[in-house]
Amino acid sequence: MDRVRKLIGLEALENKYGIRYDGFGIGVAVLDTGVCIENKDVGDRVWAFKDFVNNREVCYDDNGHGTHIAGIIGGNGINSKGRYRGIAPNCHFIVAKVLDEDGNGTVENVKHAVNWVIQYKLRYNIKILNISIGMFPDAKTKEQKELLEIVEKAWDSGLVVVVAAGNNGPETMSITNPGISPKVITVGAIRERRVQRYYSGIGPTKECVMKPELIAPGQKIISCKNERTGYISKSGSSMATPVVSGVIALLLQKEPYLMPIDVKIRLYEKAEDLGIGKKLQGWGTINAIKLLTDN
Repeated sequence: MDRVRKLIGLEALENKYGIRYDGFGIGVAVLDTGVCIENKDVGDRVWAFKDFVNNREVCYDDNGHGTHIAGIIGGNGINSKGRYRGIAPNCHFIVAKVLDEDGNGTVENVKHAVNWVIQYKLRYNIKILNISIGMFPDAKTKEQKELLEIVEKAWDSGLVVVVAAGNNGPETMSITNPGISPKVITVGAIRERRVQRYYSGIGPTKECVMKPELIAPGQKIISCKNERTGYISKSGSSMATPVVSGVIALLLQKEPYLMPIDVKIRLYEKAEDLGIGKKLQGWGTINAIKLLTDN
């Protein structure tokens, strides 16, 4: 995460421009495998938890994927003396466990989870919904449609929905559902300044919608482990997605009255073109300096 913060300009934003946002007051909902409440990097800021898999009441993560995602969004880095802190280290989390210990889930659970997030978005000031999961293209048509409908319902309710492009590339039309939705912000993965062309999903969609909108660092990202202390490296568009969610949390801390469409327009206007073509990069990569200053 120290490398990621440098790549997207956060370190320069703080050190060169003296601008510091930390996501305070912004609620980020995470639909994933849960979160390790014992991990002090993230656990102290879990405001709500709901288990749609095993119906347990105590917050947990029996896989580790969700804890890693939460750490990227907003881990405070306390276990690494600040080195591996996330993008928005003072945001708070609303966590819905929709995937089991093997990372598998159902559309039905995702639907219930999204409706739960919508129900409590005002109570917990939820502004962003991070979905680092996806459905394979060969899934049932009815389930595909239901998944699209529920994420678009979340968007229409006022949540900025950020979704992974999936890891089924490099062929065209390889974006996973719900990343194919024209409304949500779909994120692909890069390594340093290069696209991960060998796995990150790329568009267009079958409806000829350009995807992904953005690309962000997603290769060998060291973030929180589902233990009290410790970190682990993971790769994929799942890791790139929370980078964008974290930056959006900073933007909404700065400008809290932006609506989802306003956020999307701002990301489009301030994206950094890497010169590799829209097919691979969409609008470009995230640039915190451009997004959070007048530059």
